[in-house]
Amino acid sequence: MAEALRLARRGIHSTSPNPRVGCLIVKQDQIIGRGWHQEAGQDHAEIIALGEAAGKTEGSTAYVTLEPCAHQGRTGACASALIEAGVSRVVAAVKDPFPPVSGRGFEMLQQEGVRVETGLQEDQARWLNRGFFSRLEQGRPWMRIKLAASLDGRTALADGTSQWITGVDARQDVHRWRARSCAIMTGIGTMLFDQPRLDVRLDGDHRQPLRVIADSNWQTPADAPMLQSGSAVLVAGLAGTSVPDALAGSPAEILQVAAAPDGRLDLTSLLGQLAERQLNEIQVEAGPTLAGSLLKAGLVDELLLYIAAKVIGDPARGLFNIGPLTGMDQCPEFDLLDSRLIGPDLRLQMQPLRQRKN
Repeated sequence: MAEALRLARRGIHSTSPNPRVGCLIVKQDQIIGRGWHQEAGQDHAEIIALGEAAGKTEGSTAYVTLEPCAHQGRTGACASALIEAGVSRVVAAVKDPFPPVSGRGFEMLQQEGVRVETGLQEDQARWLNRGFFSRLEQGRPWMRIKLAASLDGRTALADGTSQWITGVDARQDVHRWRARSCAIMTGIGTMLFDQPRLDVRLDGDHRQPLRVIADSNWQTPADAPMLQSGSAVLVAGLAGTSVPDALAGSPAEILQVAAAPDGRLDLTSLLGQLAERQLNEIQVEAGPTLAGSLLKAGLVDELLLYIAAKVIGDPARGLFNIGPLTGMDQCPEFDLLDSRLIGPDLRLQMQPLRQRKN
């Protein structure tokens, strides 16, 4: 299963909105077929692995990182293909949450006498596809916030200058995280001050994620570089308010979102609409206002924090605007999942404490 998961990771930049899936066909303790899902609309991992095993699959075991599908979509049902190939045992890491599949693949296999086992390295399989599971189980994309800060927790000088806190290696690492994301989200403050491109700039051919601007009052300039880049941009503002003619006529798609009690965008509603567009993972690259709003709303699933070995000092901008707290028990806390040096900078990968596993 560890090898199947390794294969599945090869699709980390290319399978969305589908999950990343790997499969091994094993017979008499020998791997006879390997496969991984490469792109939505192309063959699933099981089909590729069966093709490599060609004619040797009678009585074999399939190790697959996700329940084999049981429905006809853009490709055929993998459960049927495994049955027809004479596979006698299927070991799946985790049940597929997609309603047309969920449990039906296992049921189809068992009805034809195939032995089914589940749960092997389930946590690893869910983590690999955390955006896919979030969209289908919570009704919203997985929200990853990327921030860069100094040793004293500052993200910019008092005048907003932030280029560059971290070094070249850290910035390149951010592009790799962007490449696995379905969308990159920012707020209107960052949009107006930094004029970011928020695209993927890596060697090779990479799918460009959707860029989403949270812009309650439709302040996005129609001539902003991001809107002229040729890649998809979505501007989300308050429903029932007037969209400037210039912005309405720009290349950006307009999305109207209900208001929250504070008069800003209802972020839960916005993420629900983005989930309906089959967006699995969203990377947020924004200032303390949007980052703080997402944190207060309980909508942060993962935090990537790059820390540079420099001090910016006061008065300078912080990481999250969450308002004054009256006690230490109100402070949001995080679990540290991983820490590593990226060039001269330290990258911390964390999750809110509410998501800690027992």
